Formats: sequence, C-alpha cells, structure tokens
Amino acid sequence: MTTKSECIDRLVNAGIKLDDARALRRIAMTLHRWYEMECGSSDDYSSWVLVRGIKHKGEFTHDDDGNSFIERHVHKENKAQYIPVPDRERGAEKRLAKIMAGYPSFSFYLQTDPRGAPLYILRPGDIPEGADVSSCYNRGIAVCK
Repeated sequence: MTTKSECIDRLVNAGIKLDDARALRRIAMTLHRWYEMECGSSDDYSSWVLVRGIKHKGEFTHDDDGNSFIERHVHKENKAQYIPVPDRERGAEKRLAKIMAGYPSFSFYLQTDPRGAPLYILRPGDIPEGADVSSCYNRGIAVCK
C-alpha cells in the first residue's frame, strides 16, 4: 500500500513540483470517490448510483455528456428519483489538465475502476512505442490516497 508521502515523494522525484504533486493527490482522491459512486451502493431502504443525463419536464434521459445526478431507487417504490449533484469529475479533470499542461513531457491516464488508483502520471518511456496505454498504464506513477 502506498502512503500519502510515498505518492507525493514519487511525483516530486520524477520532476513534479511539490504543490502540483499535492494537488494531483487531491484530484485522485476526488476521482476515486466519484468512480466509487458510479458503481453505486445500497442499504435496507434504497439503492443509489451516480449517472449522467438530462432532466427535462420531469423526464430523465441517460446521456454520457449530460449533467450528474444521483439515481435513487426506494425498494418499496417502482420509480427512480433523480437528484442533481455537483459535477466533481469534470472539475477535477479540468484541474488535472491545467497542472499537466505545465509538464509537456508527461501524460496521464485515468483508470475508472475504483478498486485501484484512479490516476497514473506517465513519464517519457513508461509506455512502449506503439503500445496501447490502457494495457500498460500501471508502469507510470500511481496517484492515490
């Protein structure tokens, strides 16, 4: 398990400024929680999941480019409730892009499965030439809690 200081130390040792390394860790924590919510959860009373879509005149349409909502199902009812929530994913992605613009030789990969690190910082040479980043992103620096 990587600790907070190990994660930040690895980023700093790779050439990322300390303030940016701390910001990348915060972004990773935000994205990790977001990805967990996309998987959903439940209790004895209801279940819920984070979805994207468009709500118009009381009707909801799923849309990957839409706004963010909590879709909640009360077990004893036969309808879903859609509750708007702040879009923390897009905000985190914008902050990430702004930070990474200051490091043109680096790139990043977002891994959306909440069982692992949500963000990997990729140094030159981490991804072999011609390889698909989704098959070897874990060669980069994992940014996690």
